[in-house]
Amino acid sequence: MTSMKDKMLAGEPYIADDPAIVADLEQAARLMERFNTSPAADPRARIAALRELLGELGEGTWIRPPFYCDYGWQIRIGPRSFVNYNAVFLDVGRITLGADVQVGPNVQLLTPTHPVEPGPRRDKWEAAKPITIGDNVWLGGGAIVLAGVTIGANTVVGAGAVVTRDLPANVVAVGNPARPVRQLD
Repeated sequence: MTSMKDKMLAGEPYIADDPAIVADLEQAARLMERFNTSPAADPRARIAALRELLGELGEGTWIRPPFYCDYGWQIRIGPRSFVNYNAVFLDVGRITLGADVQVGPNVQLLTPTHPVEPGPRRDKWEAAKPITIGDNVWLGGGAIVLAGVTIGANTVVGAGAVVTRDLPANVVAVGNPARPVRQLD
């Protein structure tokens, strides 16, 4: 019999009552608390908490607290990236950020999906789709990236944009839903 956690990891519908899922959520909550309350004067403690929480943290990457996620181990962040205050990375599905990514304050990366039909939603079924952010992307403050989206390298997403579909490399995209408005050289 397939566990709900196995279904979650396969991107299939699942209910988050599996004891392994609950244990992972609790572990992430403890590590987020450790990171988010760590003294500013102790950057080594902050990095240590992040390395324990995240699946991968590239060299020279910095995240400013507070930072929130579901599990942490589904998040991979490449080298020299920066995540500003109050980021929310809901990593039911994998979240991958490339190298040199800039994430503005209050950005949300949201991999979970929920049924549109009321019955299954009421019964607490959910699923997830991964988010992939290419190298040298800038996500402006308050941007929201939804489940299943890939953003190509060097793209800039304007502040407050809601990214509902893939964005190609080398564009500036703004709005809700985000649309490319300019090509970059």
